[in-house]
Amino acid sequence: MARKVQCALLKKEGEGMDYAPYPGPLGQRIYESISKEAWQRWLAHQTMLINEYRLTPIEPEARKFLETEMEKFFFGGGSEKPKEFVPK
Repeated sequence: MARKVQCALLKKEGEGMDYAPYPGPLGQRIYESISKEAWQRWLAHQTMLINEYRLTPIEPEARKFLETEMEKFFFGGGSEKPKEFVPK
């Protein structure tokens, strides 16, 4: 039986993740209150940020930026798309 969470992003009940998808307190918070569907939305948004800003995720500055954007995306009113971003 799948674990259910009240998703903080989608504002509805959804299937919870099997494990914390990110280390530390932020990962635990995501595990407890973000659904798999919302996590997939973040992964697509994160990919767009990495591509548009030409980030190298192994660099500490890029990781900190992505972590900040992740927290805003889920819990802080949303992460903005880059001004230059043009959807396909």
